Amino acid sequence: MSISLQRLESLSLRELSLILRKDAKNNYLSNITVTEVRITKDLSYMKIYFTFYQGKVENYMKALEDCKGYLRSELAKKIKARKMPELIFVHDEALEYGNRINEIISKLDISHDEEE
Repeated sequence: MSISLQRLESLSLRELSLILRKDAKNNYLSNITVTEVRITKDLSYMKIYFTFYQGKVENYMKALEDCKGYLRSELAKKIKARKMPELIFVHDEALEYGNRINEIISKLDISHDEEE
């Protein structure tokens, strides 16, 4: 991956996070954390990985899809890209996966402690 593509991804992540945090009128949008941004080499698509702390994925996806045009135009203004990729939102399940693993480990530790 080229350095400029990495910079564009990093800048997009930062700016998109700020837009969602400050400009969002929808409560779902202001509760979203952008975890990663990946852009295809031809700059056609930008995958935006996100997570949140409570609620249903469907509600967050709907909120993001409803304001996709706004987010894309605001992001284009901020990063001054000659071509703005199409935004694709992907729920990042790494946090939930990590929490499930911790829960399983905690249960194993409790069972082990009771035997001693």
